Amino acid sequence: MKKIMKTVCVLAFFTSSLLAAATDTETPFTSLDFAQVSNVRATQSQDGSWCFDTQVRHNDQGWQHYADTWQIADLKGNVLAIRELAHPHDNEQPFTRSLCNIKLPKALVKVAQNVMCTGLAVNL
Repeated sequence: MKKIMKTVCVLAFFTSSLLAAATDTETPFTSLDFAQVSNVRATQSQDGSWCFDTQVRHNDQGWQHYADTWQIADLKGNVLAIRELAHPHDNEQPFTRSLCNIKLPKALVKVAQNVMCTGLAVNL
């Protein structure tokens, strides 16, 4: 039996519900006030499903502001899988959490990974 492995390219992104103040000189790319994906390992199982081991960095500050979710999406923004993070990781940075048994469309070769954090509620 011939074993064929598919490779998926993971593009890491971040988003945050926390909006920076106008005087804040740090950007989301440098500030740990915005959750960041720092490493991803994607592996395919024999059944064709995928497992994503995702390392997240964020300046968690208890229940008021912490990295609470990461997700896998296609490049059009369609969410394929969501990993909720159940609690703050104030003293465990960076931290890695996995999500497995993800069925990706067969033709898909690139996915994006987003990480979100809780923060200040802003009504627009």
